[in-house]
Formats: sequence, C-alpha cells, structure tokens
Amino acid sequence: MRELSLNILDIAQNSIVAKATLIEIEVDVDKREFITITIKDNGVGMDKETLENVTDPFFTSRKTRKIGLGVPLFKQLAEITGGIFDIKSEVGKGTTVKAVFDTTNIDYTPLGDVWDTVALLIQMNENIDFVYTVKKDGKQFVCDTRQLKEVMDGMPLTDISVVQFIKEYIKENQTEILKRSY
Repeated sequence: MRELSLNILDIAQNSIVAKATLIEIEVDVDKREFITITIKDNGVGMDKETLENVTDPFFTSRKTRKIGLGVPLFKQLAEITGGIFDIKSEVGKGTTVKAVFDTTNIDYTPLGDVWDTVALLIQMNENIDFVYTVKKDGKQFVCDTRQLKEVMDGMPLTDISVVQFIKEYIKENQTEILKRSY
C-alpha cells in the first residue's frame, strides 16, 4: 500500500467484520519522528490460536479468499522501518493493533490522507462509533462521532455535506497538529 491510511482502513475493516460498535484510531507522533498508530475495537476479539496466526499472510478467517494480507503487511511496514508491531485480543472484549514507524527510515510509508479514510469509515458505517485522535508534542485533536452526532442535531453523518464537513474538520485540525517546526 502506498500510504498508511490504507492500512488503517484495512485494519478498521477487520474491526467492522468483528462486529465492533466502537473503533478508536490514534496517530501519535513523538519528538524523535516516530509515529505510533493504534487501532482498538470492542469487537468479538480473537481466540489464542487465531491471535497466534493473524500475522501469517496465509492465515485468514475469511471464506472468500485463502490469504489475509492486512495485518501481516501492517506488521511488515512497521518492522522494516525499525519499528515494532503488537496485537492484543481477548474474546468478547476486542482487539488492539499497535504499530510504530520510524519516519526517518528510507522504507517509511507516508501516513497519507487519514482524513479521507476516517470520513469514509464514518460514512459507510453509521451504526459504528469512531474516535480518531492525533497527538504530537503535547497537542491533541479528537474527532468522536458520538459528539458529532450531538452537534449535527439529528442530521445523519452519512449525508454527503456532513461527510465533507467531517473530512475538512479532520484535515484542518490534523494538519495543524502535525505541522513541522523549522
């Protein structure tokens, strides 16, 4: 994948399939130029055997194809930059996927347009709540669909004008948080 936002989309899709009602996506940039991406859900979780095999590209729980590349690729992208990957899951409680990327490494894949990814997830999954958080240098921006639903006063988050607002809202705030100081 050409940008990490597409990996975020893929992992979030796994959460949707796992019947999550809340998906939390966090991008945390530290001072040493490492990016930590965490995707946490409250879905059905994975049993021990599934959790042990989830990073194997030839293991999948899907019936439509015999390979599953989302988690293994996310893991590989983190590790080739010198970063780390971790996944925790508990049946009935959900799953947390965490990947750390060294942005100074030549093999680092850019973050990409996460605002488009999050807006698409919100638009296509009106019965799921999403919390998107961006952090850097003590600054933080949070976009929470539960709060957006209150602010929109009954207007559905799937409405195209609302989706466009959400996309611009995330983009503007994320850009402000992640801008580099020169």
